[in-house]
Amino acid sequence: MLGPQAGGQQLLGPGPVQWWFQTELVSGTVGTEIIFYAGVAALVIAWVGLGFELRRPDAVSMRTLVVIGALWCLPLALGPPLFSRDVYSYIAQGTLLHLGHNPYQVTPLTLGHLGQQHILNAVSHTWLRTTAPYGPLFLLVVGWLVAAAGYKLVLAVILVRLLAVLGVALLIAALPPLAKRLGGDPRRAVWLIALSPLVLFQLVSPGHNDILMAGVMAVGIAVALRWPLLGIAICALAATIKVPAAAGAAFIAVAWAWQTQGSWNRARVLAQSAIVFAAVLAVVSLATGVGVSWISGGLFSTPGKVHLAITPATALGYTTATLLRDLGVAIGGHTLAEIFARVTFGLTGVYALWLLYRLRSPTLVRYLGVLLVAAAVFGPAAWPWYLCWGLVLLAACPKGPLWLAIPAVLVAGAVVVAPNGILLLSIGAAPFVLIAYAVIAVCAAAYVRRQRRAPPIDGPPTVAAEALLAR
Repeated sequence: MLGPQAGGQQLLGPGPVQWWFQTELVSGTVGTEIIFYAGVAALVIAWVGLGFELRRPDAVSMRTLVVIGALWCLPLALGPPLFSRDVYSYIAQGTLLHLGHNPYQVTPLTLGHLGQQHILNAVSHTWLRTTAPYGPLFLLVVGWLVAAAGYKLVLAVILVRLLAVLGVALLIAALPPLAKRLGGDPRRAVWLIALSPLVLFQLVSPGHNDILMAGVMAVGIAVALRWPLLGIAICALAATIKVPAAAGAAFIAVAWAWQTQGSWNRARVLAQSAIVFAAVLAVVSLATGVGVSWISGGLFSTPGKVHLAITPATALGYTTATLLRDLGVAIGGHTLAEIFARVTFGLTGVYALWLLYRLRSPTLVRYLGVLLVAAAVFGPAAWPWYLCWGLVLLAACPKGPLWLAIPAVLVAGAVVVAPNGILLLSIGAAPFVLIAYAVIAVCAAAYVRRQRRAPPIDGPPTVAAEALLAR
């Protein structure tokens, strides 16, 4: 882990933030990149090897997995943020809230008038003029941590990054009981997510709040299997960290309603669920002093300000624009990408309604996980760390037809972003990305169809039930 941290520190280049330690193992960009990616490769190989060890029942205990995860997290939690500078945006917006300003109405540029120019200088230029797209509870806690750090930027980054580490800890606590309840493998679930390269490199190191949201949501889902209203309240709290967790509350409520007898009783369950969800949001909104201003258009439009080649809507938009340009029709790829993004967002909403219609308690976790992965992929910007929204839940499920795709996605997502936070694939690669997506979709559909046509599984009831859930 020291290789990525030391090499990555040099690859970040000169910037406004000087970290509390400086290392220079070699001189020159090429040597630094070799050290950095050698460290990344070493962790990926170790993670894959650990996964093979888990195939033996008593090879690796849960305690050993936790210790390994802690050792892998430690250097990433203490070193400079890699793969993204979003943590500085968190700090800027949390500071605004702590100083009495509404980050959903003013932008980080306001910090220049509040004596916090050093924080403003660290924020990416992309987000200097945007309002906060994060929940108020998260920004409230970030504001407290920044104040506790005395507005010292390096210490504030380390403290805020502890929230990501807390998210990993919550997953380690929630996934084993959830996996046991579903017939999955608790150790595999922890290995697959909490120790994965995607979580370590794209969530812990840059301090992304998605892992905290996912951890709180996973706790809510695990609790909801016994106490639905409490689970809804916990998912509502997760939504005040980042909005996608609200889907967890909706799925819990509908699954609970479907298993309740009688139309009146179902309506009562849905009403109770809505009241609890709204009450939690109201309490957090009042406690943070922002009211309902955080539920604004910026919450949904801000992520779309960046166009990524790996986002299907963007890849389709820019590819279509290129083809039309060859035919003499001048339409900007940016415009088409936004149009396709709205279409895919609408289709994802329709898909969510279809899943809710088919939803029952045994399929709650799997359906919710699939929807959140779809929302991450088909949203306005498919950053790889968004995949954790749904993969944390799918990891707890029994092995399905496409289970082997999850480790591949976790590895690919970990390395598709450069240490400076720039996507390795330029927008010019959009046509090739689109072709790759089409090939993957066709192969996956063919594989799933073949698996579903396989003969029925014989064996003990528990094995048959696991196979049924997996399909």
